[in-house]
Amino acid sequence: MNIEHNVSLKPYNTFGIEVIAKHFVILSSLEDIHEVLALKDYPKKYILGGGSNILLTQDVDALVILVRIKGISIISKTDDTVLVKANAGENWHEFVLWTLEQDFGGLENLSLIPGNVGTSPIQNIGAYGIELKDVFESCEAIHLDTKTTTTFYKEDCEFGYRNSIFKQHAKGQYIITAVTFKLTTKNHKLNTNYGAILAELKAMNVREPSIQDISKAVISIRQSKLPDPKKIGNSGSFFKNPIVPKSVYLDILNQFPEAPSYPVSETEVKIPAGWLIETAGFKGKCLGNYGVHKNQALVLVNYGGASGAEILKLSEIIKLTIARIFNITIESEVNIL
Repeated sequence: MNIEHNVSLKPYNTFGIEVIAKHFVILSSLEDIHEVLALKDYPKKYILGGGSNILLTQDVDALVILVRIKGISIISKTDDTVLVKANAGENWHEFVLWTLEQDFGGLENLSLIPGNVGTSPIQNIGAYGIELKDVFESCEAIHLDTKTTTTFYKEDCEFGYRNSIFKQHAKGQYIITAVTFKLTTKNHKLNTNYGAILAELKAMNVREPSIQDISKAVISIRQSKLPDPKKIGNSGSFFKNPIVPKSVYLDILNQFPEAPSYPVSETEVKIPAGWLIETAGFKGKCLGNYGVHKNQALVLVNYGGASGAEILKLSEIIKLTIARIFNITIESEVNIL
């Protein structure tokens, strides 16, 4: 373990924003975590996971901690299900591919989501009809102040749409060290009805898809719509899809008959934020070295050299415009620092 000072965080956030961490450390074991938490010289601590769901708008006057604990293990297995534990530093997509190699089902729709396993419960990550909570068993987390380890089960995590206890009243209080997933070993429940999965499977000439086929379809769709953070700075979907009363949606239909929606309940629907942003004219908008991606209006991009403050300002302009045109408030999915 080596604590560094005045370190650039540009390599550690997928937006590629240049900010400086006053102090910086990479932790690769539970012993490292407990050692760092015992230090009294660094009262301010900031946990940075895979850096894929954050917009850094200023230098960080704290000890920035990167958790890179590796390891995957099978906790228990029955004829139908398996409990798999992955440590926080495992790359999410690589972990998904590992489960598919074992023919474990449940994570295939979440393929190619950037980030690490440890941050997945914080956001309750989701894509193509599946959310983390659907396969979540528990996670282990160390409290920054008390240094005690707590196991959080699904009912403890208060999961919501891109939300959890770790984004609300427990925000910044814990370091998640491992996550356990409940996956299927056979009779996999396939989810192919969301988005363009069925069309992609048809293009692949697949009539009876396996979980591996669904993963390949999701990867192909994501690659066609979303820019690679290694080439263009971004954090994936910047905004949440708003959930609105049906009456609001019906008002929108009067002006925009093609407006898409997904039922949430008898009284509410979810409207794709990407459609709202594209209809408002922002898709492909370029403001010098940053803007809105040409293929997916949900994605704000840094073409190189943009500041976090510039991207944040663009996001606020988009929110105000959506509110003016559609009378809908959209929220950021990305965490803002």
